[in-house]
Amino acid sequence: MTHTPLVRTENLTRVFHVGPSEVMALRGVDVSLPRGVFVAFMGRSGSGKTTLLNLIGGLDRPSSGEVFFDGQRLSRLTDREMTELRRTRIGFVFQSFALLPTFSAFENVELPLRIAHRRTSEREQAVRRCLEAVGLGRRSDHRPDEMSGGQQQRVAIARALVTRPQLILADEPTAELDSATGRQIMELFRAIAAQDGITVLLATHDPVAREYASVIHEIVDGRIVEPDAARTVPHKESMDFS
Repeated sequence: MTHTPLVRTENLTRVFHVGPSEVMALRGVDVSLPRGVFVAFMGRSGSGKTTLLNLIGGLDRPSSGEVFFDGQRLSRLTDREMTELRRTRIGFVFQSFALLPTFSAFENVELPLRIAHRRTSEREQAVRRCLEAVGLGRRSDHRPDEMSGGQQQRVAIARALVTRPQLILADEPTAELDSATGRQIMELFRAIAAQDGITVLLATHDPVAREYASVIHEIVDGRIVEPDAARTVPHKESMDFS
């Protein structure tokens, strides 16, 4: 694993205009995210953690400062280039799962590959591999309303993995899950980072994240507090996406 960061921000700020008022969501954030590490941004609602995820993922533009992805300035990318970056190198996992209700688990995971015009045989192999990796190989034909919340979130994670991204951004992915299921999702993220070299960036207020993330960054009022390194637990089994 190379030690150069996958993501780096410089003096990142984001100001929202609400009527005549200005709201400072981020205040000069400098952070460096290593490759293949499970990183948690932790803070209360309104602290700025979701805003930071959106800027890193190119879903929003900063008011000032810069985001670097693999050494590339996001501010220099056109909208088309930014869309391609998100489509091929970044996976997204949301609190609400964001699955298509009439699609099966297989079809939901396959969708990013269809959009990318991948061959049918390539799509089928990749989707089945990712569903197996998240423990849902036997549920591929089930629709979201036939699965539990935890199973739906696993489908969402498989969908994020199917394009073989370098980075997964997960915004409050355990907020709608019970504590036991939330722990399973955290464990899955840790395995993905540790065994497959994917950087996983989690935004959460769930204190359980402290037990699983390798690096924790506290966010208070739009500022990063000194990070706290946590122990990474080695895993015996690898999740193979090759």
